[in-house]
Amino acid sequence: MKKIVIAMTMIVCQSGIAVAADTQDRTAASRAVVKSFMQELKGELQQAMKAGGPTNAIEVCKTKAPKIAADHSNKQGWRVARTSLKVRNPGNAPDAWERKVLKSFEARKAKGEHITKMEHTEVVTQNGKQTFRYMKAIPTGQVCVNCHGAKIDAATEAKLKQVYPTDKARGFSVGDIRGAFTISQPM
Repeated sequence: MKKIVIAMTMIVCQSGIAVAADTQDRTAASRAVVKSFMQELKGELQQAMKAGGPTNAIEVCKTKAPKIAADHSNKQGWRVARTSLKVRNPGNAPDAWERKVLKSFEARKAKGEHITKMEHTEVVTQNGKQTFRYMKAIPTGQVCVNCHGAKIDAATEAKLKQVYPTDKARGFSVGDIRGAFTISQPM
């Protein structure tokens, strides 16, 4: 009997180690995808800003950002996206889990944690299947307030109203949490 208990304990311990290693691997892979997504999007936005200012950048967010997310999703076999508590595109609205994590990011920020370090991982059950979820906070930078700040120039304002009539992604200041990259990996 004692041998069975020892064997079962060893199996449980090895299983826990395997799960921890899998979670670390999935977190590292998620970080890499977010970094690539962020760099790609940033490059597109910088080009658009140089070519025509904030009104050009709006088109990048509308057409190129979803394509970048879809490309990463298809390549990985995951769901890769962006979300926020204040969305511009209703299609990017957070699900209940994402909303909970975004609110926890706000609470962590209020306690002094730096936004660039904020991420969250969790294994959840979705539709009866285990899913690895990952989120990485997006800080509001100086360039972001051109389209997401409290004061937006008239041309940008007009373009936003035309492209995003239900826009809620306003009133941000540099250093706010603009939203988050979000990943769902089937297990």
